[in-house]
Order: sequence, then C-alpha cells, then structure tokens
Amino acid sequence: MNAELLQHFNQTLRDRQLLSHPFYRRWEDGELRRDELTHYAEQYRHFEAMLPSFLGKLSDQLSDGFAKDYVTANLSDEVGPPSHLALFHSFAHFYNDGEAPMSPSTTSLLNAYHEVQRRGPVSALAGLLAYESRGAAIADSKAAGLKGNYCASDEAVTFWIEHGSIEVDHAAWTFEALSSLEPSLDEVERAARLVGDAWSEFLNERELKNA
Repeated sequence: MNAELLQHFNQTLRDRQLLSHPFYRRWEDGELRRDELTHYAEQYRHFEAMLPSFLGKLSDQLSDGFAKDYVTANLSDEVGPPSHLALFHSFAHFYNDGEAPMSPSTTSLLNAYHEVQRRGPVSALAGLLAYESRGAAIADSKAAGLKGNYCASDEAVTFWIEHGSIEVDHAAWTFEALSSLEPSLDEVERAARLVGDAWSEFLNERELKNA
C-alpha cells in the first residue's frame, strides 16, 4: 500500500512541480526585484500564520496513535521556540514587508487548506503533503538564492535553512500518517490536486504582478 500510495501521489503532482515555475526560476537566477520579494513575504506570511492552527485542528481530528503523534511533532516544530512564524518575520523584515491584506490567490490558497481540513483527516494530510513533499527542495533553493543573489543576512535566511533541514522529516511523517489511515487513492488525489493547484496559482499571481 505504501508503494502504491507513494507512486499515485507523485503521479498526481507530476505536472505541478513548483520549482519549475517561472517565479522560482527567477528567484534562483537572481532576477527578482526587491519589491517582488517584499510582496512575496507579505503574502506568504498569511500561510505561515495559518499553519499552526491547521496542524492543531488536524491533530484533534485524529485518534490516538502514531499518525496523531506525527502531526503533533510537526506542530511542535512550528511553534518552537523559536516559532517558525518568528523566524519568518526575520526574512520578511529584511525586505521591509508591511501588513498587507491577503491577495486573491492567497485567499484561495488558505481556502484550499480549510477545504481539505473540512473533508477530514485523509484529505487534510494529503493536502498538507502536497507542499511538504516538495518543501525541503524549495526551501534549499530559496536559501541559496537569497544568499547568492540578494545579499540576504544570515538572520534573513534562517527560516528557509531551517525548513530545508526539517521538511524531509515532516514529509516522511505526514506520508506515514496518511498511509496508516489506508486512504482512498481518489480522495488523496483530489486533495493533493486542490492544494497543489492553489500553490501554482499563488506563484502565477506573483508573476502577473511582475508583468
């Protein structure tokens, strides 16, 4: 079941590879303007602020056992100390972000997470995994780009370095939690696509604002 689930999950996201998105390619190549990083930070902050609540509610949805334990451990990493939101603030402040309201794509992204959570723990875990399964590579790419191309301080990249080192574990924990529920592959696919597409639209919006 594990092998079948993993193969099906990866196939679902095969055409939703965020690191191949033009926005991240420009990030890696040092082509983003400073104001683009500022606006990105302003919007990503809303996701980071939502995540502990999402994980807490997901933990409450799960029965006692190692699936619940994995989610609780993920939540423990999020809230620290130091909390990941606090680490993210260091990145955002370096780029002079403000208290910007959620953009349409950010609203849709958070709504996608709320929707998979509403459907139950299988969908919530599959939606969570849609980003976490790529999270370490994305974080590593961002950190390297910030240090190599944007003169970011060590403090400003700590959030991304931290995620590069722990997201591999988080993805493994989430997959094992999902697998333990013996999920319907169709339900997993629907949830992963919903969240994966929402992340793509989030990046599409960043590109539209650059046009």
